[in-house]
Amino acid sequence: MSIFLTKDSKVIVQGITGGEGSKHTARMLAAGTNVVGGVNARKAGTTVTHTDASGAEVELPVFGSVSEAIEKTGADVSVAFVPPAFTKDAVVEAIDAEIGLLVIITEGVPVQDSAEFWAYAQSRAAQGKKTRIIGPNCPGIITPGEALAGITPANIAGKGPVGLVSKSGTLTYQMMFELRDFGFSTAIGIGGDPIIGTTHIDALEAFEADPETKAIVMIGEIGGDAEEKAAAYIKENVTKPVVGYVAGFTAPEGKTMGHAGAIVSDGAGTAQGKKEALEAAGVKVGKTPSETAALMREILQSL
Repeated sequence: MSIFLTKDSKVIVQGITGGEGSKHTARMLAAGTNVVGGVNARKAGTTVTHTDASGAEVELPVFGSVSEAIEKTGADVSVAFVPPAFTKDAVVEAIDAEIGLLVIITEGVPVQDSAEFWAYAQSRAAQGKKTRIIGPNCPGIITPGEALAGITPANIAGKGPVGLVSKSGTLTYQMMFELRDFGFSTAIGIGGDPIIGTTHIDALEAFEADPETKAIVMIGEIGGDAEEKAAAYIKENVTKPVVGYVAGFTAPEGKTMGHAGAIVSDGAGTAQGKKEALEAAGVKVGKTPSETAALMREILQSL
C-alpha cells in the first residue's frame, strides 16, 4: 500500500504547458505516473506530447479548467506548477472542482494567499467537499514504483517499508538515497512555508494506518511548533518506530533560514527544543541526516 498516491491515481497538471510544468510532466510520466492531461485556460483544446515509462508517445489533452479535466478524464490528483501570483486562483479552482489531492509545488506564494486558500479549503471540507492539499513550496509526493506527483527524482530509491515525511525537499532526497537499500512506501515533502496543507501529523496518521509501512522517518526544521505537536501525537497515537531529524541546530536567532517558516524568534522554535520534545515521545533523533539514517537502519535490521 501507500498513502495518498497510488498507481491508480489519475493525475492532471495545472500549468502543463509552462517550462516547469512541461519538464516535470515528462518526469512524472517516466516514473510511471498515470498523467491524463493538464490545464491552461489560454491553451484549452490543444495537446502536449510526452513519452511514458514504456517509451511510448503520449498525447495529453489541455483543458480550460480543472472541473473540465476531471469530467473528461476522471482525474483525482492535480499538481500545480503555477507562478506565485496566480497560485491562489489555481488552488481555489481545484478546490471548487473537488479534486481529491492537490500538490502545490510553487515557491514564493504570499503567506496571505496561503492563509486564504487554506481557510477556503477547510470551509469546503466542513461542507463535505474535501481536497487534501500538499504544499505549497514542496517537492510533492512519491510512491516509488507506482506514481510521482511532484518533482522528487524517481530513481533515488525503490519500494520498501519506510515512510518518510519531511519539511525539506533536499533532505527528502538525501534520506531516500541514504536508505535506498531498504526503500520507501511513500515519501512526502510537506513544504517549509509558515502555512501548509498536509502536516507531519496527517502523514504520521496515514503511515500508522498503512500495513506496508513498518517504520517512519520524520524530518523537521527550526521555526513554529509543528514538530512539538507531532511529538505529542506520536506519544499518544503512533505504535511504529519513528526516527527524526531537525534541521537548523546552528541557526542564529531572528534570521530566516532557507524556508519562510524556518525562523527562531524569542527562543521559541529551536532545533534543540524540538529534539527534546521528540525524544521525550520516544523518537530517536539524529544530529545529522546520515546519523538519522543510521538510526533507522538499526531499527529496520531488528524488525
